[in-house]
Amino acid sequence: MGTLSKNRVKYIRSLELKKNRKEERVFLAEGPKLVGDLLGHFPCKFLAATSEWLREHSAVKAVEVIEVGPEDLSRASLLKSPQQVLALFEQPKYEIDTEVIRNSLCLALDDIQDPGNLGTIIRLADWFGIEHIFCSPNTVDVFNPKAIQATMGGIARVKVHYIALPELIHVLGNVPVYGTFLDGKNMYEQPLSKNGIIVMGNEGNGIGAEVEKLVNRKLYIPNYPQERETSESLNVAIATAIVCAEFRRQAAL
Repeated sequence: MGTLSKNRVKYIRSLELKKNRKEERVFLAEGPKLVGDLLGHFPCKFLAATSEWLREHSAVKAVEVIEVGPEDLSRASLLKSPQQVLALFEQPKYEIDTEVIRNSLCLALDDIQDPGNLGTIIRLADWFGIEHIFCSPNTVDVFNPKAIQATMGGIARVKVHYIALPELIHVLGNVPVYGTFLDGKNMYEQPLSKNGIIVMGNEGNGIGAEVEKLVNRKLYIPNYPQERETSESLNVAIATAIVCAEFRRQAAL
């Protein structure tokens, strides 16, 4: 059995910082379910696991694999309760194929700040078969360990791009651009297309003014019953789930 040197532990924990992840072009994933889902999708640079996990995954492919005890895992882990395995994967780089994007349903995130929200939205996109998410440059880093954990493996199938959203919308040209607003039209009474961009806004401020100008189909998620006093807004990940579900329901009709 190996041990994780102080330097290795320090290195793994340093990946909490975006600057270090960017320089090293790696990201951290922890736990049997998540690591299992990502192996085979992204090249694995380093993997540390308990003997029990390694016995069940004898054919694991990684540049370096070491067997460690629970105490060692615990020292390196960013989770409250470390789970059997942690791995460092190479960050993917994706090209934007405008033709594919024009003909599919995609999400655009305008300055989402919470890594848990971003990870949950990626997980939702995976569930609803949305393969591309476009993030404004100020959106939280997708490779933040909390975001990666919250994707529950969805990051293996959903491509996340960072680009100025106005630039993306201009490049795509004449596509439906949806967004949710308090003065939008009731989502359940509107015909929703099978392709287009669904823009979801920042947790506190919603969709920014510059992007709002480019939204050509404003939607509203009605509360129920409408005359009842209710909370001011929905959590952005929950709102995304409601919107995506309605798009897919209409597409199946």
